[in-house]
Amino acid sequence: MARQSLPELWLLSDARNDAVLEDALARLPSGSGFVFRHYHLDEADRRARFDALKAVCADRGHLAILSGDADTACSWGADGIYGPPGELGKRAGLLRIATAHGAREIFLANRNGADAVMLSPVFPTRSHPGGACLGATHFRELAARSEVPVIALGGMDRERAKALGWPRWAAIDGLS
Repeated sequence: MARQSLPELWLLSDARNDAVLEDALARLPSGSGFVFRHYHLDEADRRARFDALKAVCADRGHLAILSGDADTACSWGADGIYGPPGELGKRAGLLRIATAHGAREIFLANRNGADAVMLSPVFPTRSHPGGACLGATHFRELAARSEVPVIALGGMDRERAKALGWPRWAAIDGLS
């Protein structure tokens, strides 16, 4: 996938937004991105849930990205993979989105040829209550080190994305 065609808006899944994912995906602009995590499910249930949500994504023209390894992503028919930069592999045909929380992971994403970096947490988030966050200034400093597009994650919603002035962003609660 060409990097310039990377979606600007991304929805991530987890246990707390599972019940509203179909509606949330239907509300996203056509051509958005979806990262399926669902670590709380066993493998058979996780696969069944991915298949159901992948069908919604296909109907809306969204990318369906799997948090997992390249072999699983290929066998499940995912458009790409999401994970630590050292674990993305080099599988042709898959969009590779590296997770990053600091400079070392940005460096690894650059070195390993990731297609994008999801940098977090920008702001305080329910996923990590009381945890440290990057803040706008440090986020921008780290993002400037990336050789690939950066997707802002962590406490993001439309208002915060607008205030941050960042073109690509992702959310769990902020889009659910």
